[in-house]
Amino acid sequence: MSTAVLVSCHGTVSRTEDIPAFLNNIRRGRPTPPELVAEVTHRFKAIGGSPLMAVTEAQARALEARIGIPVVVSGRLWHPYPSEVLPGIVAKGVRTLLSLPLAPQSVDVYHGPVREAAANHPELTVRTAPAWGMEPALIDAFVETIDEALAAVPAEERATVPIVLSAHSLPRRVIAMGDKYEVQFRAMAGAVAARLEARGLSTRIAFQSQGASAEPWLGPDLAETFAGLAEKGAQSVLVAPIGFLAEHVETLYDLDIEAPQIAAKAGIGRFYRAKAVCDRPRFIDALEAVVRRELDR
Repeated sequence: MSTAVLVSCHGTVSRTEDIPAFLNNIRRGRPTPPELVAEVTHRFKAIGGSPLMAVTEAQARALEARIGIPVVVSGRLWHPYPSEVLPGIVAKGVRTLLSLPLAPQSVDVYHGPVREAAANHPELTVRTAPAWGMEPALIDAFVETIDEALAAVPAEERATVPIVLSAHSLPRRVIAMGDKYEVQFRAMAGAVAARLEARGLSTRIAFQSQGASAEPWLGPDLAETFAGLAEKGAQSVLVAPIGFLAEHVETLYDLDIEAPQIAAKAGIGRFYRAKAVCDRPRFIDALEAVVRRELDR
């Protein structure tokens, strides 16, 4: 065994008592207000805990079965960190590691911790996957999830329900500093929208789950988007969280619990939601295509 793949996700806690430390990581060590800890704890409890790491592990196992080489998992902001994963695979003989973020945009923020951890293992060569949001199989997987959600929409409104393609928001200062997240997400969303609009469906882009800081964040947010749709007469909406590759608190709470209330307040009474791609076969096709292309170079 000389080659392996490291898939990394944002990371999450399995115990609510770890939420304060997790939030401190997200906030780069800035003190976390007690009310924010309480709110995040409430959200985790409301959904029964985040399934993010379990989904990530399932994605890794499905990819491993496809490519026939080891696939290991790490988190960017919570255990297992790359520094905790690399010693074990190096001890097993891995000498080439492909870093594959389970986020199609802003991949360098995931590669950074992997490179830092690899600096302690000079025998290990790290290769890094570029942004992969335009991978054809990924676009296919998103469209699959949207079509499955549309099947739950009553036939009489299926052709007219607005489809909101959502992603996690970021502070605008991050974008101003050169992060390509917004440009890359909008390109990916545009590819999904083109497929849907060719069938006469209507799409919008929105940014959700912004942080607690008072600074400007990417928009429009869901409230603004829903209000705009309601002004144009929409009575239903379908949100497709294509910015998220696994179910976790930003989908299970922010969309399944909070977003229907925001929509109702705007005057939209019927709310539908596409599922995250998780480990569906077409999504694993996308991961496999990225891995094979990068390892063949």
